[in-house]
Amino acid sequence: MSAGQLAVIRKDVRGITSNKQVLMVMLVVPLVLTIVVPSALVLTAVLAPETVSELQTLLDMLPAAGAASSQQAIFGLVLNNIMPAFFLLIPIMAGMGLNFGMTLGAMAGQIGLILVADWQIWGIPGLVLAAIISIPISILLGLMCGVLLNRAKGREMITSYIISFFVNGVYMLVVLYMMGPIIPIAHNTLKLPRGYGIRNTVSLLPMRQTIDNALAIYVGGVKIPVLTLIIIAVACLFIVWFRKTKLGQDMRAVGQDMEVARDAGINVERTRIISMVISTVFAGFGMIIYLQNLGNFPTYSAHTNVGMFCIAALLVGGASVEKASIGNVFLGVLLFHTMFIVAPAAGTKITGDSMIGEYFRVFVSYAVITVALVMYEAKKRKENRTLGQQLAIEQKAEEEGRTA
Repeated sequence: MSAGQLAVIRKDVRGITSNKQVLMVMLVVPLVLTIVVPSALVLTAVLAPETVSELQTLLDMLPAAGAASSQQAIFGLVLNNIMPAFFLLIPIMAGMGLNFGMTLGAMAGQIGLILVADWQIWGIPGLVLAAIISIPISILLGLMCGVLLNRAKGREMITSYIISFFVNGVYMLVVLYMMGPIIPIAHNTLKLPRGYGIRNTVSLLPMRQTIDNALAIYVGGVKIPVLTLIIIAVACLFIVWFRKTKLGQDMRAVGQDMEVARDAGINVERTRIISMVISTVFAGFGMIIYLQNLGNFPTYSAHTNVGMFCIAALLVGGASVEKASIGNVFLGVLLFHTMFIVAPAAGTKITGDSMIGEYFRVFVSYAVITVALVMYEAKKRKENRTLGQQLAIEQKAEEEGRTA
């Protein structure tokens, strides 16, 4: 081999090793093809049911959640979890990261449903009224959250997470102590035996699956909730349209570089606050749609996991702290929330204990968020270190120019 060929090879090797993305692909892809995929196939072959009766037994383990089949359960679960996750895209677009504060909108939606349940207004009118009640509460909470996050630039995610804990305390105060003595609650079925405060579970059975049943059609025994699909399609069109508006362009500019956006005449703080308000309002709508599908909700805990699960689903779908798309929402919700159905059944089949699958699902939801945050922080530190090195080189060159 000639010296020229060796030089070319060395140059190619240096080029590959210097590009970490290419190097990771070259290392990970062969690893997946040679170890992970064969291992998954072997595991599937070992754990697969040997007879049709065993397969049917495994399918019978899947909770129907009021649906006619496991397919219907998965379909309904996925569709009704898409809406809360959709409007995480707007704060990401504005450079505010993963909005753990969407829990605030979920609380507003629950307050609307509690009042509607007390007033006995069911069906589509009840859902619309609950959404209307949630709007001013969501706007107020979104404004508060946006103002606080503007004072914590660069630490929005952990700040929004702590804000959600603070507002959860306020929510508990309102629902547990103020509903009854201050906020009139007429029906004793909603109140605690002591005469004030809301019971641990609020029943929404008269409006259960109201949206899912409206305009529903059946294909192969599976109910297709046409109105739910229409709402999701409208949400998709809204996101696509919003990105093309001036406000959407301003948010994208702020997300890319706040200082450049400020120099371009964009009110950065106002734009960030608006993104939080929009996200919080639509999170309330999404929570209402999600809870009407279930038919009841735990008053003091339904909102606590919605932000965590929506963020985990978004990350599973391939999104990152800085970039997310509509496709990430659909793929992530499909993959992540299918585990709600599959994990307990798999745990029962493998170990005889369905809780093993539940523990695995919870582990995955927290693990993907942890990995995403660690990767984001590592990337951020690397960029800051590179920027500092460049600044030091420029300052040194400037000093040498002065001395010369």
